[in-house]
Amino acid sequence: MSNSSYLTNHIEAMIFCAPSPVSFEELHRCLQEMLATEIPVEDVVAALSALEARYSSDQTAIQLLKVAGGYQMLTKPAYRQSVALLLKNTSKKRLSQAALETLAIIAYKQPVTKAQIEQIRGVACDYALQKLLEKELIEIKGKSDAPGRPLLYGTSLAFMQYFNLNDLKDLPQPKDLPEESGENPAAFEVANL
Repeated sequence: MSNSSYLTNHIEAMIFCAPSPVSFEELHRCLQEMLATEIPVEDVVAALSALEARYSSDQTAIQLLKVAGGYQMLTKPAYRQSVALLLKNTSKKRLSQAALETLAIIAYKQPVTKAQIEQIRGVACDYALQKLLEKELIEIKGKSDAPGRPLLYGTSLAFMQYFNLNDLKDLPQPKDLPEESGENPAAFEVANL
């Protein structure tokens, strides 16, 4: 086995087993610790490129993506229906319309307070916030300097992973959304969270 395929296989194993995206720095650090030697950054880059090429073929249902600042293995979009059916059968819990709207507001306006969310939605959002926190799609980012020091909410790493986003800049912009279509601006595909 060549040195490059040796690194590629170890990187593949780490990314496959990781419950969340693995950063380049973390991969590099783990490889160096495991091999107890200095590994050139170029070798890790080459191994990742080899993995991306391997998973870009039609011979596999898996793809290697850069998501939320790291690398993660995910199923290809062509297999979405199969995976969706499996998820539907294993989890019947969906996000309510209120939770979806609340999530969209948080994603676009973060960090945002509960009062700001309620002002935009026009209704109370306690239950929606509770459900989004339980599903770990949002997290508390701190406290506002406003009177009473209300909590500030923002999206989590799980949100980034679920929606295959590497950065919040990857969210659809209002100009990209269909106008006057009656579609909810929170039109995220969250069939089975």
